[in-house]
Amino acid sequence: MLRLRREELEDQLAADAARLASVEARLRVIESEGVMPEYEVIIKSLPALRLAELSAEAASFEPESISPVIQPLYKQLYTALAAAGMSPAGPGVAYYEALDGGRVRVHAGCPIPDSVRGGEFDVVTLPAVKQAATLIHRGTMDNVMPSVQALARWIASNGFTSLGLNRELYLDYGMSEDPEQWVTELQEPVASLR
Repeated sequence: MLRLRREELEDQLAADAARLASVEARLRVIESEGVMPEYEVIIKSLPALRLAELSAEAASFEPESISPVIQPLYKQLYTALAAAGMSPAGPGVAYYEALDGGRVRVHAGCPIPDSVRGGEFDVVTLPAVKQAATLIHRGTMDNVMPSVQALARWIASNGFTSLGLNRELYLDYGMSEDPEQWVTELQEPVASLR
């Protein structure tokens, strides 16, 4: 009976430690909100994009849920393109769809020529966006939340409203072996409130 109780307590300690780590991560994000990094936000239009893509579900929008899903999707996508004798016509693009229960559908894509008709991947066209607030994030996508929050604050404080989930344009994603050297443009569709 004591061994069973000891196992229950060990399980409870492990669960509590995981919750504590999550709370500490949230606190770091909240504490960083008072320190506004220097981000430049640019409003611009986004062209329609024809993409080869793969998609899968992630548990949430948190980077620790997205990264383990999106990285294998890109590996599979580039392998499928290479097997079909094709290469991307531009940098990778990711976008997201909210699902029930806080889950998210993760779309990993890359631009392709109009002549490509599909294969081991889906072919989709992202519509053009009249206005998007854009911000450059530097470093690993595991640390993207301060950039996402800075973009959201800028949108709210500059007379705009968000029209949906952002896209990510991987300008230098994976070109460097060091994820801290990656460069990603966050693109959030917006409308002016003025």
